[in-house]
Amino acid sequence: MEPVPPSPITWPDGGGLTNEWVHGLMSSFHWSSWNLPPSHLPSLLPVSVFDSLVLTASKILHKERNCVHIDGLDSESNVVVVGDIHGQLHDLLFLLKDTGFPCQNRFYVFNGDYVDRGAWGLETFLVLLSWKVLMPDRVYLLRGNHESKYCTSMYGFEKEVLTKYGDKGKHVYRKCLGCFEGLPLASIISGRVYTAHGGLFRSPVLPKRTTRGKKNRRVVLLEPEPSSLKLGTLDELMQARRSVLDPPWEGSNLIPGDVLWSDPSMTPGLSPNEQRGIGLLWGPDCTEDFLKKYELKLIIRSHEGPDAREKRTGLGGMDKGYTIDHNVESGKLITIFSAPDYPQFQATEERYKNKGAYIILQAPDFSDPQFHSFEAVKPRPKAHPYYDFENVIDSDDEMDKSALDTNDEQPNR
Repeated sequence: MEPVPPSPITWPDGGGLTNEWVHGLMSSFHWSSWNLPPSHLPSLLPVSVFDSLVLTASKILHKERNCVHIDGLDSESNVVVVGDIHGQLHDLLFLLKDTGFPCQNRFYVFNGDYVDRGAWGLETFLVLLSWKVLMPDRVYLLRGNHESKYCTSMYGFEKEVLTKYGDKGKHVYRKCLGCFEGLPLASIISGRVYTAHGGLFRSPVLPKRTTRGKKNRRVVLLEPEPSSLKLGTLDELMQARRSVLDPPWEGSNLIPGDVLWSDPSMTPGLSPNEQRGIGLLWGPDCTEDFLKKYELKLIIRSHEGPDAREKRTGLGGMDKGYTIDHNVESGKLITIFSAPDYPQFQATEERYKNKGAYIILQAPDFSDPQFHSFEAVKPRPKAHPYYDFENVIDSDDEMDKSALDTNDEQPNR
């Protein structure tokens, strides 16, 4: 017997979302992943409904500060922190059900990387946007490095959107990019926990004027020596310009790139992240300095899956979906990764078979993390990759800056 298709999704009169609407969206996307060819998605989610959802969510996101503060928690509250999802829709739906859906006393902080690599990045992102619209002060969506023009053109999301929405695909893709620009960079939970996709960041290089005349002023940005790099402050984070399609790797606005691309190291100090070509490496001493300065207990970041971690010396693997990378006097640095059996499309016969994980923070001070690991939902619907997963540059290898430059020259690509 053929499954009965759900009715096309409509935007509610007045634009007010309900729990029923959001659950209906999740159910429809789950059904379509099994029963519809990707190019038939508009028959379920018309472009007009997509536009309404993304516009409503974007207005909320763009009003939030670079670092959102999640306060007002009480003894009944808990906060769920989620790492990379990478288009693995079915694992996201399991996680939400397993943990409990957002509600008055259950907050969520998502640490970015909703799209790319997996086959359902668009559906994943739209589910999260719908929860954000429904419960804007309970669900917080931070930006990951894959919420950028460069990454989405390399790792599948752009092609996914063009495949699913055909002649409207460029429009849908541009709207998603605009929404990405509004995603905050970091969060502070109950004044005790800092979360961000990549992690810490440098104090920016200030422009120095070489001439004082009103005409022909030249601004020179001096690249600092690694030894002169300084940890940035939360005030500097608040002042960074996050509304960029691709966070720059040079110039004065380096904080967004650092927050999204940086990695921890066991080597003390701050240094350029040569392997990625953008961002920083920071040592346990920097973790201690940041925690102590702001009276924090935890840094929770994401950004590294099992493929990245197998190339990092001195740091734990991602078999369980999380690692404790620095354990210092003032607290801990944790990496959380929520995409199990990642990546969905793997060039090697032997899969990583990693678990995904999420963290629950509870009263009294929300700084004692409870780790929950989970297996991938199996079987997955059959799907084709939207990128050349056998030959594309690894996300943890050096950024292909020539591709980034080309993309910048083609804003409507």
